[in-house]
Amino acid sequence: MALNDTDEGRTLRIGVYPGTFDPITLGHLDIIRRGAKLVDRLIIGVTTNPSKNPMFTPEERMATVRREIDTLGIPNVEVVGFNALLMKFARRQGASVIVRGLRAVADFEYEYQMAGMNQQLDNEIETIFLMADVCLQPIASKLVKEIALFGGDIADFVSPAVRQDVIRRVDELGRLGEY
Repeated sequence: MALNDTDEGRTLRIGVYPGTFDPITLGHLDIIRRGAKLVDRLIIGVTTNPSKNPMFTPEERMATVRREIDTLGIPNVEVVGFNALLMKFARRQGASVIVRGLRAVADFEYEYQMAGMNQQLDNEIETIFLMADVCLQPIASKLVKEIALFGGDIADFVSPAVRQDVIRRVDELGRLGEY
């Protein structure tokens, strides 16, 4: 479905929520749940980021995100992988909105700059920011991976299924320390 596709004669509002989701956290799921209420269709764009060192392959991340979305039972969400400029991907999906989550002031500064650059690339696509739930604000995929690699418990930051996925991967990679 593209932006000009209709649902009972009206134009659908399509949003894209991009990220690496390595791994998907409770914070990501909160933004997905809330973002899905704002659009007719929310596309979770699972991407690669050359500046990040992923724990999971793109295919594994997409499968995990799909599983988590199915568990939540949100019908208007789909998962699509991409490896391109976000605005080109959003345009191909027929999106009119980019959804981004914010945790702290540092996130805002980065996201504000990114939104400005994206607007220069395509001023027809708006960026909306959703503040993370207060209890989820400290959660970051990078920190979840570090905690797991050092043998810490990540149960408060990810779903039980994702926790098991991360533990399995850490067992394959080997823990970094005992303390």
